[in-house]
Amino acid sequence: MKPSGEEPVLLAELKPGRPQRYDWKSSCETWSVAFSPDGAWFAWSQGHCVVKLIPWPLEEAELCKTSERKSRGSKAEARSRGVAKEKTLECGQIVWGLAFSAWPVAEAGETDPACAVGLPCLILATGLNDGQIKVWEVQTGHLLFSLLGHQDVVRDLSFAPNGSLILVSASRDKTLRVWDLSRDGRQVQVLSGHVQWVYCCSISPDCSMLCSAAGEKSALLWSMRSYTLIRRLEGHQSSVVSCDFSPDSALLVTASYDACVIMWDPYTGEQLRTLRHVPLHSAVDYSSEVHTSSLRSVCFSPEGLYLATVADDRLLRIWALELRSPVAFAPMTNGLCCMYFPHGGFIATGTRDGHVQFWTAPRVLSSLKHLCRKALRTFLTTYQVLALPIPRKLKEFLTYRTF
Repeated sequence: MKPSGEEPVLLAELKPGRPQRYDWKSSCETWSVAFSPDGAWFAWSQGHCVVKLIPWPLEEAELCKTSERKSRGSKAEARSRGVAKEKTLECGQIVWGLAFSAWPVAEAGETDPACAVGLPCLILATGLNDGQIKVWEVQTGHLLFSLLGHQDVVRDLSFAPNGSLILVSASRDKTLRVWDLSRDGRQVQVLSGHVQWVYCCSISPDCSMLCSAAGEKSALLWSMRSYTLIRRLEGHQSSVVSCDFSPDSALLVTASYDACVIMWDPYTGEQLRTLRHVPLHSAVDYSSEVHTSSLRSVCFSPEGLYLATVADDRLLRIWALELRSPVAFAPMTNGLCCMYFPHGGFIATGTRDGHVQFWTAPRVLSSLKHLCRKALRTFLTTYQVLALPIPRKLKEFLTYRTF
């Protein structure tokens, strides 16, 4: 794998179609962006209690220049999109968290609240300011569930990637809650252990682990089988605010206000690498007293060879896994969140202004070595790799110790 030296290019910037309401404080931010697993939809919490659902890819005109979306699209626009049409979800509360999941196909004789018999569909969960979680059917815009239990803001949401309809929510009430949408949204577990607001939650792609980050110096790693705490990951010097697993579940990254991303082996709890965010003089206004490198968001690329980070120093950074310094930068203001397109090539970022931006990302052809490692690590833990009768250097490669 050869890292690309090309800087991210801004493809499009979408802005809320509604005028700013200055009588609402902290209500216009894009706290969350999300792509559907199949890459067919993009969701954007554009502030003022609204979620915009946009068919992907964007129209050619929008990819060529920045544009402003109105709340009501034209008939010509709807026709050009065919069946899929842009939708607006009025959630009634400020929207903080978003998560997509596919809903299994209903079989003949089954009653399904979401989908017609024999037709697959897509759902979107929204985490709200009053502690509610509203779950919507994407194609129709119908509300399927209102999940009640949290006592404060639902800051983040994560669906189990295996299609089981298990949903984990993270809240300012200092708890995580596990919901089973296949059982009418039943709450199956409350996870307590944090002493501060919970900012982020991420389920590993193999569905065995859950990581949660709160306003604390440690992240918590939980078992998704027993819903018990596996370990605390301690190493940051300030609040941990974001976390993400690699596509093969072999790595975990956490981002903190201490301006560092730590890469962990989630099975052993070992720190493998620290990526330090050093401000660039040209991009930072040093008249501010704010810690300008405080991190806001981190995410893995779909092939697992890159990371994207958003920090308060007005930069989007892209990191190659084996390097300690970024391979690309892009200037962005007031960034809050970032997410890769599921098939690679694009990154979406959300801002405090309620905008969302789409950037080019390095496209890479994974080496055969990495593809083999990724395939093996999808079903082998670190301990299982270390027990294999293979050479030490191969074990180090398979466990990402060869940086």
